[in-house]
Amino acid sequence: MSNQAVNGLDNRPVVNRPGKVKGSSNVSISKYVSYAFLLILCVIWIIPVIFGISTSFRSQTEVVSSGFRLFPETWVFENYVTILNNTSTAPILRWLGNSLFIATTHTILVVIVISITGFGYTRINFKGRDTLFFTLLGISFFPGVVNLIPSYKIIDSLGWVNTSWAMIIPGLAGMGNIFLVRQFMNGIPKELDESAKVDGASDFRIFAQIILPLVKPILIVCGLFSFTGSWNDFLWPVIVYTDVDKMPVTAGLLLLQDIYGNYRMIGQLMGSAILAIVPTLLLFIFAQKYFVQSINLNSGIKG
Repeated sequence: MSNQAVNGLDNRPVVNRPGKVKGSSNVSISKYVSYAFLLILCVIWIIPVIFGISTSFRSQTEVVSSGFRLFPETWVFENYVTILNNTSTAPILRWLGNSLFIATTHTILVVIVISITGFGYTRINFKGRDTLFFTLLGISFFPGVVNLIPSYKIIDSLGWVNTSWAMIIPGLAGMGNIFLVRQFMNGIPKELDESAKVDGASDFRIFAQIILPLVKPILIVCGLFSFTGSWNDFLWPVIVYTDVDKMPVTAGLLLLQDIYGNYRMIGQLMGSAILAIVPTLLLFIFAQKYFVQSINLNSGIKG
């Protein structure tokens, strides 16, 4: 074969033939295994929830007589009618209103406090700033139950027992939220502050007009965490509330165990629990996109 022929063969265009990419089968298998594992976890989690909701629609006769059945034979609403009509020993609508006021006020104050505190820890230089932050962060790792007795003594001395302030004020400066806001603000270029100062802007104006709009995503996420945490708090309201009319719904649910704790009244007890979780469930449904945004601590920075 001549050299020209050989060169002609070498200059032929290379045709890419389809084939399996090395390692693609392993990726597919691991993906399917992950999906199957998540599906199993979802089923394990959702079955008790479905059973609890369906139990709230069972008649007392069916609760006593039938065994395990995921859905009731006959859907009835008498459990919810009984719950809502009981305004003396178990005023659940009043409890829901108390919880809504407490959680909303607490969340608003939390957002104000952590935004100002985060700005101070990132934008204002003072001696011992980082030492103070990490010291408080380390102290926050202690279990909250350690502070129950001192916290109750403080609340009692201020005359806040059986008042909403006992639930609103404690925990406003949670170090977990402050840490998230601080890390988010650290991702904002400080050149923005310097440019604003050149134009004569004060620290308050920089905070209000530059920093706050950029940290809005993380503030919303911290607000959601604070709302759900305040709404679902159980141990603390049980300690500081003894007045039935002033209780939040979580403390009221404990009281319902004495009222509806009889096995013949499980439907009313489950109905009360379902009513208690509806507000936080709706909040998560409408605000879940902000939870996704919180994964990226620099999601508020553009350009």
